[in-house]
Amino acid sequence: MKYDEMFEKIKCLKFDTEMPVCKVGSIELYVLRPSIPPKRFSAYDPQKNFQIWLRDGARNFKPNHLRVFIDLNLRIRSRPDLKEKLLTIFDNIFYGRDPDIEIKSLLKEEFQHFLNPIEIISNLSQLFIIEQAYSYNKESKFNPPTLFYQGWIRQSLDNLKEIDNICMSIAHGQPPASKYTYKENKKHNDFELNLNPLWYLRE
Repeated sequence: MKYDEMFEKIKCLKFDTEMPVCKVGSIELYVLRPSIPPKRFSAYDPQKNFQIWLRDGARNFKPNHLRVFIDLNLRIRSRPDLKEKLLTIFDNIFYGRDPDIEIKSLLKEEFQHFLNPIEIISNLSQLFIIEQAYSYNKESKFNPPTLFYQGWIRQSLDNLKEIDNICMSIAHGQPPASKYTYKENKKHNDFELNLNPLWYLRE
């Protein structure tokens, strides 16, 4: 589903209702809009708060951004030849395209290492982008704020820094390297329009 369509479905989701997004085998990705947000999110607008869940057999948990970054980093280590294809696909998801359509060319590719099926990871990435656009209520150094997340997607695929170091940087709130975001960041002095695809690889 395209970004705008998924965004609208989430905005219209009734309280305490699950909405399935993607299922592969025993793994199911879904969203839930709780009527009462957790205490640590008490400052959030309940109308804009929704939760992203993964159900894997008997396990039911809320994944975080690191799942996508780690999965993609593992994939690119096993298939460095697919770097530009993966970057293009996940950039297209960021720009609003349908994850299920974007990943079709990857379904026959073999990856030795990953966390979840690519169908789950691509749809999860779209949900994280929507979550930041819809629910994030703090001042950001990025415009759009979702560029913080997408910058780390790009860096996880392009810069094979050790995975524990990447996770530590992200967990501490460190922004991605500027080279992956600055030309798309409207708050940066070097912001540009009409950029070529994968412009950050040509720097």
